[in-house]
Amino acid sequence: MTWLLANLTGMTDLKSKLRSDLTTAMKDRDELSTATLRMLLTAVTNEEVSGKSARELSDDEVLTVIGREAKKRREAAEAFETGGRAVQAQRERDEETVLARYLPTQLTDEELTSLVAQAITEVGATEARQMGLVMKAVQPAAGGRADGKRISDEVRRQLTG
Repeated sequence: MTWLLANLTGMTDLKSKLRSDLTTAMKDRDELSTATLRMLLTAVTNEEVSGKSARELSDDEVLTVIGREAKKRREAAEAFETGGRAVQAQRERDEETVLARYLPTQLTDEELTSLVAQAITEVGATEARQMGLVMKAVQPAAGGRADGKRISDEVRRQLTG
C-alpha cells in the first residue's frame, strides 16, 4: 500500500519512509525524532525547489541531503563542545544519530585504506599533487559511505606517506 501511494504521488521510497517514520515518531511522542525528521524533510523540500525548476529528488539525492545534514550536526556538536555548551552539543549528536539510521553503513578504516590504495594504483598517482585525481576515483566508489574529509585525509596520508 505504501509503495502504491509513493508511486502514485511520485515520491521516492526513501522520502516516503521518512514521512512514514515522522508519523510514527509523532504518534510515539518522540520529540527528538519528530524534530529531526521534520528538519530533514524541510531540507529535502528546499533542495527540490532550489534551482531553475522544482523537481522530485531521487533516493541517491535524498541520501546526499541526509549526509549533508548529518555533517552539519557533527560540525555543530564540535563547535558547541568547543564553546563549552555541552547540552547543545549532545542534542546535535543525538540528531546526528537519528539521521545515521537512514545513511548507508560507513566504511571501516581498513575498507577505506584499501579503496584509496586501489584508486591510487588505478590512476597511477605518485605524488600529493595528484590528490584530485585520486579523490575523483574514490568518491563514487565510496558511495556516500565515508565523509569527504575522512577520504581526503586517507588519500593525503597514502600519497605523502
